[in-house]
Amino acid sequence: MVHRFLVSIAFCAALMFAGCIPSPYYQKDQTIPRNEWTYQFKPKFKFEITDTTSTYNLYFIIRHTEAYPFSNIWMWVYTKQPGDSVATRSRIEIPLAEPSGKWLGKGMGEIWEQRLPMTRDGAPMVFNKPGTYEMQFEQNMRVNPLPEVLQIGLRIEKKGTRGQNAQQ
Repeated sequence: MVHRFLVSIAFCAALMFAGCIPSPYYQKDQTIPRNEWTYQFKPKFKFEITDTTSTYNLYFIIRHTEAYPFSNIWMWVYTKQPGDSVATRSRIEIPLAEPSGKWLGKGMGEIWEQRLPMTRDGAPMVFNKPGTYEMQFEQNMRVNPLPEVLQIGLRIEKKGTRGQNAQQ
């Protein structure tokens, strides 16, 4: 009887906690084949923007093991706006560990996950055109394949409207 009561309390607490986590506007993760990210594997993420008056937070998500051999990852990010035939390319560095070697992000066992803002200084993103956007990630490290990378993903959260963000 006491066991059922404790299980019920734990279940209710988990439901309340889950209710506090904001739902993403878009989130998709892709599994890296054989946990080795090759130059040829370039995951693409397509998402629809209909509200151009809102601002958005964009996050790159990476899951790796403790055996990942570097403290960072360099990537090419290709972005294509609605109506564009060619993507723009930018190179970004994502720190995964502190200089001391302590992993950043959240760990569970031997797996670590990090969610990193993809905009300069964490500023919200403005999408000026409605339609389908595409983002593609390509690892740009000197090692190919890049070992111990399990998944990568893109998360987009609606922040607010342009006028509200200027006052915050």
